[in-house]
Formats: sequence, C-alpha cells, structure tokens
Amino acid sequence: MSELFIELFSEEIPARMQVKAAEDLRAAITNGLVEAGLTYEGARHHSTPRRLVLSIEGLADKAADTVEERKGPKLDAPPAAIEGFVKSAGVPLDQLAVQDDPKKGKFYVATIKKQGRATKDVVAELLPSVIRNFPWPKSMRWGSGTLRWVRPLHSIICTFDGEIVPLEVDGIHSGNTTRGHRFMSKGEISVKRFEDYDDALRKAHVIVDEQARLETIRHDAKNLALAQGLELIEDEALLKEAAGLVEWPVVLMGEFDAANLSVPPEVIITTIKNNQKCFCLKNADGSLANKYILVSNIVATDGGKEIIRGNNKVIAARLSDAKFFWDQDRKTKLEDNLPKLDKITFHAKLGSQGERVKRIEALAGEIAKAIGADVEKSKLAARLSKADLVSGMVGEFPELQGLMGRYIALEQGVDAEVADAIRDHCKPQGPSDSIPISKVGMAVALADKLDTLVGFWAINEKPTGSKDPYALRRAALGFVRIVSDKSLRIKLTPVLQKHSARIDLENYFRSRFAQLNEVEKAAKRTGLESIKNVTLQVGGSTKAIDIENFDLDVIRTFGTSNFEKNTEDLLAFFADRLKVYLKDQGARHDLIDAVFSLGGQDDLLMVTRRVDALSKFLNTDDGKNLLAGVKRANNILKIEEKKDNTSYTGDVNTQQLIKGEEKALHSAISQASAQARKAIEAEDFEAAMKAIAKLRVPVDAFFEQVTVNDKDQTFRTNRLRLLNRIREATAEVADFSKIEG
Repeated sequence: MSELFIELFSEEIPARMQVKAAEDLRAAITNGLVEAGLTYEGARHHSTPRRLVLSIEGLADKAADTVEERKGPKLDAPPAAIEGFVKSAGVPLDQLAVQDDPKKGKFYVATIKKQGRATKDVVAELLPSVIRNFPWPKSMRWGSGTLRWVRPLHSIICTFDGEIVPLEVDGIHSGNTTRGHRFMSKGEISVKRFEDYDDALRKAHVIVDEQARLETIRHDAKNLALAQGLELIEDEALLKEAAGLVEWPVVLMGEFDAANLSVPPEVIITTIKNNQKCFCLKNADGSLANKYILVSNIVATDGGKEIIRGNNKVIAARLSDAKFFWDQDRKTKLEDNLPKLDKITFHAKLGSQGERVKRIEALAGEIAKAIGADVEKSKLAARLSKADLVSGMVGEFPELQGLMGRYIALEQGVDAEVADAIRDHCKPQGPSDSIPISKVGMAVALADKLDTLVGFWAINEKPTGSKDPYALRRAALGFVRIVSDKSLRIKLTPVLQKHSARIDLENYFRSRFAQLNEVEKAAKRTGLESIKNVTLQVGGSTKAIDIENFDLDVIRTFGTSNFEKNTEDLLAFFADRLKVYLKDQGARHDLIDAVFSLGGQDDLLMVTRRVDALSKFLNTDDGKNLLAGVKRANNILKIEEKKDNTSYTGDVNTQQLIKGEEKALHSAISQASAQARKAIEAEDFEAAMKAIAKLRVPVDAFFEQVTVNDKDQTFRTNRLRLLNRIREATAEVADFSKIEG
C-alpha cells in the first residue's frame, strides 16, 4: 500500500475559502478513486494561504479486476439490436451466454471482464479534471491560459509511492518540488511524501496544518497578554481567519491612544477586528485595554517594531474615524432620526423602514400586554429600535445596529430598560446568541420577528427547501427560543391574524398612495389628526379605519382576507420550528405532531409542556400498554369504517352493554375523559395523563374478553362506538394515531 501526495501551490488564497477548498479537494479525489475501484485507508487535507495539500494513505497500486454480467436482447430480437449489444459489450457473439427466463424467454448475456487500472493512470486522468472543475466561489484567469483558479496557480506536486505522476494542466506540469515561506525561504524544496514535506516546510517557515497555526496564535497571544497583566479577548472566527492569513504566525502587541477608550468598547473591538484582523485585550477588571494583538507573517529583524508602528498608525486613523462617528451620532436625538427611516426601503412590497417601525410598535404593545411587560416602554423601545440605522457608526459597521442605539439612548437619558431592549430587539440571531434580558426587550424582539414573518408571508416570499434569503427560519426559531426559555404565554392565532390584517390594510393603502405617510397627509388635509381616523367607503357606507385597532370584518369587506390562510400556514411553520427546537432538547417529533394534530394549539409554551408530559407518560408501562390498546382500537375503527363507509361516532347505548368488561370500559372512559378535560382546562397535563392512564386495565380487559365484530349487527355497532369513545377520550391529551411505536 502506498501514499498519494498532492500539493497545489498558488498565489494567496482568501482565508475564508481555504479550509473548504482543502475539504473539496479531498472529497473530489477520494470519490474519484473509489469510483475507479480503488480503496484507501485514510486521507488528510490541509491548507495555507498559498497551498492546498492532500495525503491519501494505504492506496493499492492498481484497482481490482472486475467481472460484470450484462443482460442483452432476446435471441429472436432484430439483428441490429443484437449487433448493437455485441458492439457495446465488446464481446463476440459466439462468446455470449444464453439464459432462459421462464416468463420472458431466452436472451443473451455478456460476461465482461475488466482489468483494474493502474493507480497512476487513474490519478493522471482524475487530478486535471478536478483542478479544471474546482468549485471555487470566485475564480480568475491570468495570462493567456484557459484555466480558472482562485488565484494564479504556479505548481502541482503529485507523487505516488514517492514517484512523480506525470500530468499537465494548462501548461503546468506535475513535479515533486515546492517552495517555502515567501520571504523567509529561498529556492525549491524536493519532496516525496507528506512526512518529509511537512518537515521540510516547517524548516522553511511554513506550518502546513491550519489548526496548528491557530493554536500557535492562541497560545502566543495569551502568553504575551499575560506578560503585560492583560487578558486576550478570544474570537474563534477571527482566530480562524488569522490562521488563514499567515504561513508562519508571529504574535506581536500594539497600542493605541487611551483617549479613544471614551468610544464604546464594542466599537473599538469591531474596528480593530474588521479593519486590521487584530485581537483586543482587556484589563484585570474586565475593562478594555488600549493595547491589542496583531499577527505577522514574518520574523522581523527589528523584533517587529516597524510592523507594530505601521499597525498603530492605521488603527489610530480607524479609531479617529470611529470617534468622529460616535461624537456626531450623539448630537442627534433618536426620535429625530425616525423621519429618515421613511426614505429607507425595507422591501418594495412591504414599504419603508419607517412604516415597518410603526407596525412593530403596535405589535410590541399587544405582545407586551400578553406577557406582562410594560406596554409604553415596549412601544417606545420598538419605535426607537431602528433609529440608529441612519447613524454614521451603523453605516460603517452594520453589525453594531441596535447596540449603537442603546448607547445613544443612554447618552440621551432614555430609560435603561428601553435602551437594553433597543440593543436586544434582533436577538437571538443564532443558536449560540443570547435572548433579551428583560420582558420589554422580549416584547420588542418577538414583535420584530413576527412582523418579518407575517410580512413575507403576506407577499408570498416563503422559504423553500433550499433557499431562505430572508432568514425566516431563523426568525421563527428565535421566537420559539424566547417563548420557551422564558416560559411566555402568547396565543398566536389572534396576534398573527391581526398583524397580517394590519399588513393587508397597509397594502390596501399603498396600492393607492406611494407611502403611508401620503395617506396621513391626505387625512390631515381633511382636518383629521392621522391615519387612525381615516374613513373609507365600504359597501355604500362609511367606516372608520384605525391602523392599530380595527375590525377584521372590515378587512374582509375589502376582499383582503389572506390573513386567515397566512395565519394557518404560519402556525404550521412555527410547529416545524418548534419540532427543531424540541428535538435539540431531546423530544420526539411524533409527540409534537400528536399534540398539534388536536387543533387550536397556538400557545407554544403549552404545546411544549403537553409534549413533555406526554413523553413522560409514554415512558411508563401504563403509557406503553395504553398506546398499544388505543392503536388497536384505531386500527379496528379504520378498517371497519372504511368497509362500512360510515363513521362510528355517536352515543353508546348502555342498555346494549351486556358484558362486564364493556360496561367497565364505558364507565372508565366517562370518568377518565371528564377528569382529563378538567385537568387540561387547569393546564395540569401530568394530571390529564394520569387520568387517561386509568384506561389501561379496562381497555386490555375489553380486548381480551369482548368480540367487537359480533354477529349481531346491533352489538357490533355499539362496540365500535365504544372504541370511538376510547379514541375521543385519549384525544383530550393527544392524537395517539400520530404516535410511533
């Protein structure tokens, strides 16, 4: 068994593309080898700014020989068909076997023997194809060649068992030589295998393993910070990027003017990270230090003094810009920024950011009432939540949106809880992001997400299986996380219906006016205060329209009742996101289906609690046995109802219950059903499960002693109705037909 070793050496590959490119190279080559009939023991891949590296170990010298049987035409097929088969199979007619199929008759069979190809030949054909068809996100051509690569490709190493595999790509011939560090190494380096390649490159100031470079940066940065009594502010994404920018990491420490610390620390960290790819440091008390860590690609003869000086100069200019933005942004009250939002389009079909803010404000007030948050604070936070979009700082660093709003709000004396809600209104933005800290923040964050979801549902821009350009799944999952983690009670149906209708109403106005503020102007010209008092002619009579408090029947009158269908679709979407969330918590998806199938389940917290109680119940012996009995009842009903083309609903005739087991079952169902219903109304789902669990013994006894399909049709019908009572009783807690097992 031998090693296949490949290095593709080029100009600097963007850091964000390196790891994925090395993985793509490994996948393409190993898949090609396997398709050619070759097996291997292991493969490892690496990347640096200037090279992709692949080593495949335990590879045979040639593929195994194969024997294939190919079925051909019948013996009495037209001659042309037989000749075509002989030609394609490459086997003479007199060497074809004949097989007899009792149903289809006699037909030709060709036995095709293929000798396994030499591994070198497979690689020589495979690698050029992989290089020419490499899936770079962006690529370029250079010179007069036709090859497209992320950056100009200089050389190809391709060796098998230490020997060069001859191949050529756009004038670049394979060899066994490479180069070390761009500045700290001279001349070519000859290699045969990965082991001597890795060792030779390290001597030439190149660390091939990207993870080793990352850990070197982390280790040296922490030690350098510790020596100064400081602590590194770690950032995994930045560490990975820094490791992709250098082949020989050298960690140095720079410094900036302490006067810049008057700028919010997040601004300084973002500026230094985004513009210079450097790490910030903090003091022992947790405050931001005026020093930073930079990663150089060379060991400088002056100990890095000139490199540090250059970085300090650039960072000083960047922080000066940031301080200017900060000073300018504080001069304008957030409230005064709101009119500017009318000039920023949120979506062509959903109006401006200004219109959206008004919707979020109304919705935040409604949600605040439901979850017990301060309504006025919630509405104020919602109104100011997007005000920093027009600030200079957010224009420079969009990722600071919300955070800058908080700092400006605090500077201007806005209530701290409102300011925190402005910061948190987009949270959580991912599974690792935190959720808002206060109920006011939760109300605004929930309103922001619901407005996004309802809005894009209203214009039929829903996520598909492969595309979700507006991150609607993330918005719904964030909503689920807040509700579940903070045990919030929200009945989604009325909230979704009203907000969907609100957007329908806006679209009605927008179809007649350029923007909603034009409607307000029209209203004021007639002596009205705002759009809240606009009147419209509906069916020959005049109706008042209040953008916050309107009658859904009025919307139906306009013929814009999509909100009802959209609400139904959105509830199903939330159910899917809840499944994802609860599955990560260890819950079974079929139990979620069993609860949602009951209908009217629009309180996500109650769904979660019901699923939890159902899961615990089904893990008991009573739960498992009752499930089996209920499924048996359901199966019998399904078969008999289909056969008789009828539904066995209706009251059970107690006079026709002649056996003790069926009388006992009927009595147990009546008691369990009533107890379960009462427990559900009290939202005591565990008590509901215990009530239903009492059916286990009488159900088992019934099936052991009673024949459902009695010869007497009267008894048969009554017993099928009794089975239906089992189905109805268990439906108090869940649809057992949806439960697996």
